[in-house]
Amino acid sequence: MSTPRMAAPHDVTTAPHDVDLAHARWRKSSYSGGANDCVEVADLGEQAAVRDSKDIGRRPLLFSKAAMHALVGGIASGAIGEHRG
Repeated sequence: MSTPRMAAPHDVTTAPHDVDLAHARWRKSSYSGGANDCVEVADLGEQAAVRDSKDIGRRPLLFSKAAMHALVGGIASGAIGEHRG
């Protein structure tokens, strides 16, 4: 089993105000059950935007495609997640 490459810190930023998010298609996880207590993701081509569904007025985080793949892969493999001691 391979561990996904962790993205460099510069691969994640707060969306600058000049990024046009007016036509972004935001998607929620099917596991959210329709409640506004999850994150939403929008594909922006070379980047992915992530926002809190409870606070959609706040600027989302922008992830490079590599960083997003590393994050999702790390969560799926268990390399990133809740640690209980």
